[in-house]
Amino acid sequence: MCKMEIYTKVKNIIEWILCILIAIIIALLVRYYIGTPTIVESVSMEPTLYAGQRLWVNRWGRTTGKSPERGEIITFEAPTQIVNIDRENVDMSNPIAKYENKSQGLWNKFLYNVLEVGKISYIKRVIALPGEHVQIKDGYVYIDGERLQEDYLPSGIVTDIEKAIYDDFIVPENTIFAMGDNRPQSTDCRVFGCIPLEKIESTLSFRFWPLNEFGKVE
Repeated sequence: MCKMEIYTKVKNIIEWILCILIAIIIALLVRYYIGTPTIVESVSMEPTLYAGQRLWVNRWGRTTGKSPERGEIITFEAPTQIVNIDRENVDMSNPIAKYENKSQGLWNKFLYNVLEVGKISYIKRVIALPGEHVQIKDGYVYIDGERLQEDYLPSGIVTDIEKAIYDDFIVPENTIFAMGDNRPQSTDCRVFGCIPLEKIESTLSFRFWPLNEFGKVE
C-alpha cells in the first residue's frame, strides 16, 4: 500500500470522526437548548398522561428565560427531599423545595445537566405563579381567594391535603407551584414546596406516542 493510499484512508477516517463528533454536539445542543423526546414514567398525571406515553418537550423557554404559564405541563428537576418532611420544622413563610445536591467539577456538571446521568425529573402542571396566595381547602384550590377552575381534572377528583405540608401560603418570587392531575397519587409541591424557575427544564409541546393520541395535550 503506497503512502498516498494510507494518507487517503487516514484522512477519510478523520473526516468520519469529525462528522460524528459534530453530529453529537448538534444533537446535544438541540436537546439542551431547544427540545427533546421524553417518556412518562409515573401515574401522577393520569388521566391526562399515562406511563409509557412519549412526549416532545420544549426547552426553548428555559433557554430564553420565559416563565411557564398557569395550566402548562412542565418538567423539572426533582427536589432533594420529597418524603419524610416534618410540617412542624418547615418554614411556612418560605415554601421553596430544597435542592442540596450540587455536582462538583465541569465533567460532573456536564454529565448531570446535559447528559442528565443520575438526574430525576418530575412532570406536573403549573397551578400558581409568583406572588399568588394559594389555599387548598374543601377539596379545591383557591388562588387569591377565588376558586381555581380546573377543567382538565376529571369529575370527582378532589385536591387532597391529608399528606400536604403546604396548603396555605404565598408563592415566593421566582418560583411556581405545581401539582399532578392525579391528585391522590401525586407527590408534588403540596409536599416539597414551590419549584425555583431555574429548576424548570421544559414545557410539554405534544404527545407523539401512541399514534392514536398524537397531538397537543391540554
